[in-house]
Amino acid sequence: MSSLAPAPPPSGSPDTLPVQDAAAYLAGWWTVDRTLVDLRTGSCGVFRGTAEFRRLDDASLLHVEDGELSWNGAVNRAGRTLKLFPQADGTAEVTFADGRFFHDLDLRGGSWTTRHPCGQDLYDGTFTVVSPGEWHVRWHTAGPAKDQLLRSVYRRQER
Repeated sequence: MSSLAPAPPPSGSPDTLPVQDAAAYLAGWWTVDRTLVDLRTGSCGVFRGTAEFRRLDDASLLHVEDGELSWNGAVNRAGRTLKLFPQADGTAEVTFADGRFFHDLDLRGGSWTTRHPCGQDLYDGTFTVVSPGEWHVRWHTAGPAKDQLLRSVYRRQER
């Protein structure tokens, strides 16, 4: 597991960058490098792709990821779509594409932790801004049928 990125620093660390407006910071194009580990089996995978945070007419941001997932010797197209609703205080509410609530996002301290219950699974996430052009996300998903760790590095892409 030495190929995994180090865990994000805790909030308030000198390695974090406070962001006063999450939506303004995220708007644009990013490359995504994600490592996935099934902690029960030791299986590892990699997602490489892009993420676009595009403003919509209602002032929300559409977050679309697209790329390739390598898992257990197979390579397939993969992606996801989320939506961010900016709040007046610089935070955002994140929903799934179908409008269901996912989590809040507050980057004003440079780091944010959140929890999302999904059936019998719990998704614990940490978001860390490390520079104007890079942020990290760590999700640990645990439940009766899974124990997974996803670590993502997003780097700003000029277009």
